[in-house]
Amino acid sequence: MWKARMLYVLLLPAILFFLIFRYYPYWGLSLAFKDFKPAASLFDMPWVGFAHFERLFSLPAFSEVVVNTLVISLLKLIIGMPVPIIFALLLNEIRFTLFKRGVQTVTLFPHFLSWVVYGGIMVLFLAPGGLVADLVQGFGINGNTLLVDTRYFRGILVVTDIMKGFGFSAILYLAAMTSIDTELYDAARVDGANRLHQIRYITLPGIAGVIVIVLILNLGHILDAGFEQVFVMYNPAVYSVADIIDTYTYRIGLVEGKFSVATALGLFKGIIGFILIVSSNQFIKRSGQATLW
Repeated sequence: MWKARMLYVLLLPAILFFLIFRYYPYWGLSLAFKDFKPAASLFDMPWVGFAHFERLFSLPAFSEVVVNTLVISLLKLIIGMPVPIIFALLLNEIRFTLFKRGVQTVTLFPHFLSWVVYGGIMVLFLAPGGLVADLVQGFGINGNTLLVDTRYFRGILVVTDIMKGFGFSAILYLAAMTSIDTELYDAARVDGANRLHQIRYITLPGIAGVIVIVLILNLGHILDAGFEQVFVMYNPAVYSVADIIDTYTYRIGLVEGKFSVATALGLFKGIIGFILIVSSNQFIKRSGQATLW
């Protein structure tokens, strides 16, 4: 250990970072079990047990935001997860390298834009007089109410989220495809397999491990419907279908000053997410697939 002391010195900044900015803030979770007093320190605040959780579960809006979060997250998972896989399969079939790189660059660029920028652009396109609003008028849809119509808003969230992230997600699957032995494809062609057969019996099984890991991680974040996206794009007219756990936590905590209740809601979300990611990992492990641990 002493011989490798310089390596430990190099690790020290990273260790301090995690201790100060990752582990120390966990002490703040105790606020969920205390009565918040603005003038008191966290140590001096009185314990109230599970009173804030009881208050939280009795709020009329609680069930609504949980349902909204689950619906939006499941839609993003069910619709959004196959898109980068299909896109990666299509890109993998392109042999013109310059065109392939160009398509990758164009589809990857939105990922590096913050939701403040990207969401703002989408709002301009969807607002009355915007590009998308004018375009859908030809299909008999009132484009002037897209952002305030509860029938369309969840779909807008799902589509814009897919458009922003599918290019980056496809990189994971493309990287997995490069690790597949090319001799398998050569042998398949000799046996008369066409491209669809090669995709079905070689490519998809070859990237199955990556797909499973991504699925487990997504299931663990099923209560994370995308705070930045929703916060930038939603408005009071669509609260009934778009208000999620994170935006509700923001309002009751930072806007209304109910910090203890907001902490209780955040802790509830974290515990459920932890249970989901562990249980999904164990379930998939029993099926014989590669898992996180």
